[in-house]
Amino acid sequence: MMKFLQKLGKALMLPVACLPICGILMGIGYALCPATMQGGEITGFLHLLGFFLVKAGGALIDNMAILFVIGVGVGMSDDHDGTAGLAAIAAWLMITNLLSVGTVTTLIPSIAEDAKKTLAFSAIANPFIGILSGVIGATCYNKFKTTKLPDWLSFFSGKRCVSIISGVVSIVVAAILLFVWPIVYGVLLAIGNGIVSLDAVGAGIYAFLNRLLIPTGLHHALNNVFWFDTVGLGDLKHFWAGETSKDVTWSLGMYMSGFFPCMMFGIPGAALAMIHTAKENKRKVAIGLVASAAICSFVCGVTEPFEFGFMFLAPVLYLIYALLYGVFTFITTLIGFRGGFSFSAGATDLVFSASLPAAQNTWMILPLGLAAFIIFYVVFRFAIVKFDLKTPGREEEDVEAEKKAVLANSNFTQVAGIILEGLGGKDNITSLDNCITRLRLEIKDYTLIDEKKIKSAGIAGVMRPSKNAIQVIVGTKVQFVADEMKKML
Repeated sequence: MMKFLQKLGKALMLPVACLPICGILMGIGYALCPATMQGGEITGFLHLLGFFLVKAGGALIDNMAILFVIGVGVGMSDDHDGTAGLAAIAAWLMITNLLSVGTVTTLIPSIAEDAKKTLAFSAIANPFIGILSGVIGATCYNKFKTTKLPDWLSFFSGKRCVSIISGVVSIVVAAILLFVWPIVYGVLLAIGNGIVSLDAVGAGIYAFLNRLLIPTGLHHALNNVFWFDTVGLGDLKHFWAGETSKDVTWSLGMYMSGFFPCMMFGIPGAALAMIHTAKENKRKVAIGLVASAAICSFVCGVTEPFEFGFMFLAPVLYLIYALLYGVFTFITTLIGFRGGFSFSAGATDLVFSASLPAAQNTWMILPLGLAAFIIFYVVFRFAIVKFDLKTPGREEEDVEAEKKAVLANSNFTQVAGIILEGLGGKDNITSLDNCITRLRLEIKDYTLIDEKKIKSAGIAGVMRPSKNAIQVIVGTKVQFVADEMKKML
């Protein structure tokens, strides 16, 4: 299971790398055009430019789930083939369409009469379904990419059948979720209702669960309880309506305020811990990923680039991260800092919400932020080092070592010929592809493999992930060897 999560985490690096630009664009856009957040007329060049930037950033952040579909589909496939991404998209379209409100209320009319179930299916197009679709696409590709069908169906053999099978699997998954999803969503709504009466403790529990459920998309169930007027609460709605705590039955803003110190300062502290604990030869890579993510979080509260960058690589650390949100929200509620957001808990929202009647003691963001920065840094650094967690920049060195591999000579035709002979000849090969440093092949008969012969070409090693799969570690010149071998095949 851990290997699966780590593989998933690495696959998510590609789509996550797209997200920091969203946060930066939206932060600048909101600063130039407050009306985009607060409402009102959008006039003048700067306002229009701000609106343009907000929409540009939102184009990706609002469709983050689709980025995950493609990234996970391609990233988790054996040879990172685009066919797996196509299969993942097929799964996504199938599941989200079958579980859309219009479809499920037609299939089961009684759902239309149940507001909670309708609410559940209205939130079906979320990152969890995106990741699930990606896994379906990659798994179907890995298992069925070499499938041979009868002659009359031969057109659909091999990679062409992957999307078809992915679609069939998605129908089964959608049928299961049709009954499971509203139950899970309803349970979370009930939990939300149950902790409302716990005051500061309830706010802390909510913040913890909010972060913990981010990977599944089910945090929206709790958000509907605490932020919006689903059950008569609506912290966000009443805060931005210009009301105060006298107008409601709770301390207005208590379910939003605790996110500010964590997102504005806690995440940068955690990011610095990841940079300091990264391996020296990978520190620049870590800086590129987590530093930009920290900036996004501070400016406008876009946390996904940071969270999805490590949640599957180090799930224990993500649990600690969620607990820290709970602790800070509990403390923030008790000491009386109150801020609100209409988008997320970044500096932009804090500035705009500071003038609203419900805002209180907004200057406290400085001591709270300093405390969050230090605590997140210390806790993250301790946990990463103590448990040797594979956060960005601490991954295994396999690829780096393989890049240093040196072939016996630079005659790629000769090298390819020796490797092919050691693999049992071209008739024993069913597929050939390559990644950064390896040839990835599917073979018919593993007994024909002669590893000594293959290694005589000066290659760094041979790996056998399964009975019919073999990987030949060539080094950075693998593309030239692969090209020559494809000619021979």
